[in-house]
Amino acid sequence: MCGIAGVFDPTGAPVEIALLKRMTDAIAHRGPDGEGHFVDGSLGLGHRRLSIIDLSDRAAQPLMNENGDVALIYNGEIYNFRELRTQLEAKGHCFRSATDSEVIVHGYEEWGDDCVTRLNGMFAFALWDGRQRRLLLARDRYGIKPLYYWLENRTLVFGSEIKALLSHPRIQVQVDRPALLEYFTFQNQFGDRTLFANVHMLPAGHVLSMTQAGDVHRRQYWDYAFVEPDTVRDDADDEAELHHLFEQAVKRQLVSDVPVGAYLSGGMDSGGITAVASREIPRLASFTAGFDLTSASGLELHFDERQRAEALSSQFGTEHYQVVLKSGDMERVMPELIWHLEDLRVGQCYPNFYVARLASKFVKVVLSGTGGDELYGGYPWRYYRTADSTDRTQYIERYYAFWQRLVPNTIIHKLFQPDVWQEIKDLRTIDVMGRVVDGTHGRLDRPEDYVNRSLYFECKTFLHGLLVVEDKLSMAHGLETRVPFLDNDVVDFAMRLPVRAKLRALDLGERIDENAPGQKNDVYYSRTNDGKIILRKMLARLLPDQYVEGAKQGFSAPDASWFRGDSIEYVKTLILDPRARIYEFLRPDTVAALVGEHLSGQRNRRLLIWSLISFEWWCRSFLDRRSPV
Repeated sequence: MCGIAGVFDPTGAPVEIALLKRMTDAIAHRGPDGEGHFVDGSLGLGHRRLSIIDLSDRAAQPLMNENGDVALIYNGEIYNFRELRTQLEAKGHCFRSATDSEVIVHGYEEWGDDCVTRLNGMFAFALWDGRQRRLLLARDRYGIKPLYYWLENRTLVFGSEIKALLSHPRIQVQVDRPALLEYFTFQNQFGDRTLFANVHMLPAGHVLSMTQAGDVHRRQYWDYAFVEPDTVRDDADDEAELHHLFEQAVKRQLVSDVPVGAYLSGGMDSGGITAVASREIPRLASFTAGFDLTSASGLELHFDERQRAEALSSQFGTEHYQVVLKSGDMERVMPELIWHLEDLRVGQCYPNFYVARLASKFVKVVLSGTGGDELYGGYPWRYYRTADSTDRTQYIERYYAFWQRLVPNTIIHKLFQPDVWQEIKDLRTIDVMGRVVDGTHGRLDRPEDYVNRSLYFECKTFLHGLLVVEDKLSMAHGLETRVPFLDNDVVDFAMRLPVRAKLRALDLGERIDENAPGQKNDVYYSRTNDGKIILRKMLARLLPDQYVEGAKQGFSAPDASWFRGDSIEYVKTLILDPRARIYEFLRPDTVAALVGEHLSGQRNRRLLIWSLISFEWWCRSFLDRRSPV
């Protein structure tokens, strides 16, 4: 796990090492164990190292082949690297290190760009082929590791984080206004835009190449494909296969030359991972974030899962650590958090920042349960909104209405300043969503087809947003997060399953307000106990019944209560002040009205308030260049 950065300017002068060093210094937190730089004329590569596998200098990057004409900088872990190494050695390739990254160098020599299709892991890398004078950028199937780029007048600048790109003198910080519309509609980016104008994210499952002649080509090499099987499957066989694949995935991802731990939230996904990992690692370190609920109310009184996590820790014999968050902890961490996050995405993520900081004090690698919900149908109340649709148009309209998480279309024109709205008013965010949905094909005339289309959409958007957040906030502390549910074999199996293996019955759907935390627990599960059926059955082999039969609890702080209570002055001072930085783009009267609905108890707008706070700190950090670190 590391940080990468680079420049390819075929028309310019040789790249200066000083520029590469400024770029890698900006992301030094991703790799505190070392740095390296490589220049070949108009191509420059920079690397910050977090040593995980093969701690010796032989694994330092940029990593070269024997002839010195292929150079690699890489961020990630390849879990099947030993198998690939055996194949490559049989073909005559000689390895000089024990690191996983070297299989990419030799894999490229043997298979070319298609080497990415053989990798089971998480990665973002840049590979320079000095013979062909060609640069290749690649990102893993699911987007676990980020990779950003800026391309203008045949100059390509790229890096693991946008901060690295901003060190280049030609890149100026400006707000991408269409991306801002997308963010305040979905609390996410569904395409390759970021809030930074002209800075794009290489989509998951894509490669991008550029030649010395300036030819640029971007292509997709993999995509999700949830398909309802045509034949009847045996439930017992499927459960047994999932058990085998899950345990195999967790064990694969324990490969490391440094200490490995696990997040343990009290839910079944992290609990299952901990159950398997604790058999392999005696006194496995586990980590939980809890919340002080003395000022919480209503459904948020159930948000603290420390007791459940402690019970699992006792059962599996882990060395357990926890951090307890109070309302003021959000206020204190926001400047630093947003500087590290930079690419604003889904949800209130400051608890992730704190628990990652805790884990980093004891381990360099931590396992996370991210992905289990999106692959195995963990959000039934979302899918059932559209399962009885009659065609694509109706499906898109229904699902789009749900995914307007912050400000609905009916009033969003009132949110933006007139000059901003004039620029973006003709953009249809429903079309942005439609392009994602249409990325997969197949039948769309049965309830199962609509559910599979929703699973595809959420893996491409919501899960991707979660992964971006997880990467940034763990790497802020030099911590590598691994996600066993996104093992290639586990994902391929999940996509082949029939919908009935994930959901109980398509006629049981309860329609629930996603913006109201806890409502799904109080209403939905008490009536249907639905979602992740096969995963629940499989994990029953590893966990006590109450952990696989209980209601889903997301990793959320009681912010709805805190925004009306302990943090009310903070909210008013930061985002209701007419001098706030956000009002270059947003209208103060509309923001005041929407926030006022929350403070008065009329509506739950916790997600919007979080996003407004985040955007305010984003403006201060990046537009005003007020770095908090």
